Amino acid sequence: MPELDERKTKILNTIIRNYLETGEPVGSRTISKYSDLNLSSATIRNEMSDLEELGYIIQPHTSAGRIPSDQGYRFYVDNLMAEKDREVAEMKEFVIERTEKMEQVLKQVAKLLANNTNYATMITAPSYHRNKLKFIQLSHVDQEQILAVIVTEGNIVKNKMISVEETVDNETMLKLNILLNSSLNGLSLEEINLATISRLKEQAGIHSNIISDVLDAVAAAVQEDEDLQIYTSGATNIFKYPELSDSQKASELISAFEEKQQLVTLANQALTGDEEHGIQIYIGNESPVATMRDCSVVTATYELGEGMQGTIGIIGPKRMDYENVVDNLKTLKVQLDHIFKKSNDS
Repeated sequence: MPELDERKTKILNTIIRNYLETGEPVGSRTISKYSDLNLSSATIRNEMSDLEELGYIIQPHTSAGRIPSDQGYRFYVDNLMAEKDREVAEMKEFVIERTEKMEQVLKQVAKLLANNTNYATMITAPSYHRNKLKFIQLSHVDQEQILAVIVTEGNIVKNKMISVEETVDNETMLKLNILLNSSLNGLSLEEINLATISRLKEQAGIHSNIISDVLDAVAAAVQEDEDLQIYTSGATNIFKYPELSDSQKASELISAFEEKQQLVTLANQALTGDEEHGIQIYIGNESPVATMRDCSVVTATYELGEGMQGTIGIIGPKRMDYENVVDNLKTLKVQLDHIFKKSNDS
């Protein structure tokens, strides 16, 4: 297949996208309207003639419009899939790199907070709320399986293998990708209603069963609860306070910090609390965690954008220095926001 320069590639892509959307032959005026080439209609017509000569587009009748040939579709599909593969690979690298940086920062934050307050501290890695779809990519694995790559807010990538009973050719795969992305991108699970699903299945025709499987995979990807990462420090500070150093009480608190399941309850409670300032104080029996009913617990929610939230918590005696604790939490909220925004921009 002859190689195309950037200008011809952009013109061919514009023709194919417009034809897929409208089903009508595409002329030079349409291309000048929808592409960013800033070329005259005469120059676009010359480039279209070259593309026709090379076999990428055809003129179905005497009108000025062109439609893609099989060779044109093949070029578009190969380039589209290569581009999406690159995007997914880059996203995975970015998420892994950011996760490693985040783990180091959060461990340091927990340690710093314990040193500054002399209490036990915890901090959760941010998790994603109000998840929305960014894009879906279907690609062949073999004749019996399709790989669905689902990317949600926060660049979380989920892979799902889908079994198919019939062979799906490249053109159909391309149309299914375009159909899914044009209909679902930017929607949360709650916004994908029955009308949307019915329309998708109707447009997919004989491939509606694939649409059903993809929607099931989307639901699983958006709703799936990852293991919440929690970093702790200063649990032994509990022994500094006589009212908490009773062997049974101290043992229960230390156990809560080691097993962390009760800390997940605490974190989830914090994320559903007061959204205005994100700081909550539980005194004694107000605590959502039974083993902390002899303590005071102060939590704060930090926001990193795109529905990305985490919880910072400080556990100490009821006579804790509340002013110092709240000041520390407010400062950390600002610092975390700054650190991760700076990390994202770099």
